[in-house]
Amino acid sequence: MSKQVQVHAALFIVALIYGSNYSVAKEVMPEFVGPYGLIVIRVVSAAIFFGIFSRLVVKEKIVGRADNLRSIACGVTGIALNQLCFFGGLNLTAPINAALLMVIVPVIVLIFSAILLKERVGSRKIAGIVLACAGALLLIYTSRGEKTSGNIVGDLLIILNAVSFGMYLVLVKPLMQKYKAITVVSRIFAVGAVLVVPFGWQQFTAPNYSSFPVSIWLALLFMVFAVTIIAYLFNTWALRYANPSLVGAYIYLQPVLAILIAVGFGKDVFTVEKALYALLIFAGVYLVSRTKQHNVVQEEV
Repeated sequence: MSKQVQVHAALFIVALIYGSNYSVAKEVMPEFVGPYGLIVIRVVSAAIFFGIFSRLVVKEKIVGRADNLRSIACGVTGIALNQLCFFGGLNLTAPINAALLMVIVPVIVLIFSAILLKERVGSRKIAGIVLACAGALLLIYTSRGEKTSGNIVGDLLIILNAVSFGMYLVLVKPLMQKYKAITVVSRIFAVGAVLVVPFGWQQFTAPNYSSFPVSIWLALLFMVFAVTIIAYLFNTWALRYANPSLVGAYIYLQPVLAILIAVGFGKDVFTVEKALYALLIFAGVYLVSRTKQHNVVQEEV
C-alpha cells in the first residue's frame, strides 16, 4: 500500500470517528456527565495511555527550547482550548450547528499555513476549498430538522474551537517532521491534561458512575479510545506526509459520514440531492489533495 493511500485511509478513519462523535457526545452530556467533566475523562485517559506507550515503545524526547515551546502551544491549541470550546459549545448548541461551523477549519488552516509556514495557496487549492465548502453547507442546510435550533454562545465556542484546531494543525507540522507521531501526541496531551483538569474536576467528580447504563459506558469508551486516542494519533501521523491543508480539508467529509451513519440506523434518508452535495465535497477534497507533496519520507511511526 502506497504512503499516499495510507494517509488518505487514516484521514478517512478520523473523519468517520469525528462524524460519529457529534451524536455520541450528545447522548452522554449533560444528562450523565457535564461537558468539562467529559473532557477530563478523555484528555487525562489519553495522556496516561500515550505517556506510558511513548516511554515503553518509542523512548524519544522533544529537545530544544523552540520545540518544547511549540509543543506547549500545540497542547494549548490542539487539546485544551480545542476540547473545552468544542464540548462546551456542543453542549449548548445543536449538533448540526456544530458541524456547520466546523467547516471553516480548512479556511483557517490555509490562512495560518500561508502566514506561518509560507505555504503557497494556489488557485486549485482555493477552488477545492470553495467547492467542498459549498457542498458541506448545502448538505447540512438541507439536513436540518425541527430540533436543530442553535445557541449563540455555543456557536461562538464552536467557532473558537475551529480557530484553535486550525492553528494546531499548522503549529504541529514542524514537530511531525522531526519526531515520531506518538512522541508529539504524548507531549501535547500531557500539556492539555494539566490545563483542563481545573476546568472540569467538579463535573468529573459529580456523577454517580455506578448508575450509568451500558450504552453510556460504551459511548464513553468510544470517545476515549476512538475520538481521542485513535483520531489524534492518526491525524498527527498523517501530518508527517501531507500538508495541513489536506488534513483540514477532510473536515468536509464529516457531515457526509454522519448522514450515512444516521441512514444506517434508520434516522435519516439518503436522497439524490444529498448524493450530489456529497459529490461536491469529495471533488473539493480531491482538488486540495492534488498538490505536490515535498515532505513524503519512507519512515514508519
